[in-house]
Amino acid sequence: MTTPGSATFPDGFLWGAATASHQVEGGNVANHYWEWEHASDTPFAEPSGDAVDHYHRWREDLDLLAGAGLTAYRFSLEWSRIEPEEGEFSRAALDHYRRMLDGCRDRGLAPLLTLNHFTTPRWFHADGGWLSERAGDRFARFVELALPVAQQAAYVVTLNEPNLAACLPVLAQMAARGEPVAGLPRPDQPLSEALIAAHRRAMEVLDGAGSPPAGLALVGQEWIAEPGPDGESADEAMVSHRAAMEDQFLSATSGDGFVGMQVYSCARIGPDGPVASPDAPMTQAHVEYRPQALGASARRVSEVVPDLPIVITENGLATDDDAERRVFTEEALRGLHAAVAEGADVRGYIHWSLLDNFEWFAGYGPKFGLIAVDRSTFVRTTKPSLAWLGEVARRNGLS
Repeated sequence: MTTPGSATFPDGFLWGAATASHQVEGGNVANHYWEWEHASDTPFAEPSGDAVDHYHRWREDLDLLAGAGLTAYRFSLEWSRIEPEEGEFSRAALDHYRRMLDGCRDRGLAPLLTLNHFTTPRWFHADGGWLSERAGDRFARFVELALPVAQQAAYVVTLNEPNLAACLPVLAQMAARGEPVAGLPRPDQPLSEALIAAHRRAMEVLDGAGSPPAGLALVGQEWIAEPGPDGESADEAMVSHRAAMEDQFLSATSGDGFVGMQVYSCARIGPDGPVASPDAPMTQAHVEYRPQALGASARRVSEVVPDLPIVITENGLATDDDAERRVFTEEALRGLHAAVAEGADVRGYIHWSLLDNFEWFAGYGPKFGLIAVDRSTFVRTTKPSLAWLGEVARRNGLS
């Protein structure tokens, strides 16, 4: 059997793990997801509840992250804590996140700050959300309020996965019609444009204040054209789908400081749209097991926006088998290293996720974490994958 060779990443490469406020903090009662989780027709498997109490236990969690040897932590602000009602700001909530950022620095962790990770205040959602004529102004005002924290980060993400967020209305319509879902559909175009506009407003505020490198974090995929049953080409359909799902958002990064890519799997596109592979193994997150997608995505993004640095802001595997997580991650990193060797300007790798947490519609079922959490006691138990990834970080590569 051939043993893979060593793979060393560029000097200064960041190695870290990520969380998102609503998925780990607990008690985010003022955002629209909390309301959605408790609706009579909710699509959520269970409510988020106390999550994993990261709001109070973040110091312990950062100690585990830094102690393993990792060098970066990505976390998000919860807008609904900072502005629970329009124009009513909580300095205490903002100071909480400032302390978290200081806690990262104290532990030698580069903080990557996400300004919005899906959830919005109830008042914002009730008044049209991102499609409201006032959405851009409201988000820009929030970004201005968050500047004292954002200016101390190593990188700032304005919006998390707007290309996925723009798919949600389409997925809801498909579910209502009873249509099967084989992959992400084309996003809703008006919502895509509204989210891109909100990003540009946020960038105006950040650029004007001289913030650290800032940009979007997008869902990235390996794109695969699957011929039809009679051999008909799917190339045109794939190009069209990719343009709506990825390229229009990459175009919106012009002038940004970096782009974050969040890669878990591939997108197989047939002549009529997304299709599933009948033979591919699936993960707990109901996506194809495809570690090579990471390198393929980084390679393509570097070709589409060649002058823009890339940070892998999410990559991981939903599984109860931690040994499988390590195998997946190592193979994904080898593919990423190959893309870097070919010229992709990748500055860091942030694993999803630090903790087993609330995975949106799927509740607490899928396990992405490097750290397990007993949700009845909140006791943390590190997994072998955390120590392994920490050693990768210490070596700055794979042995």
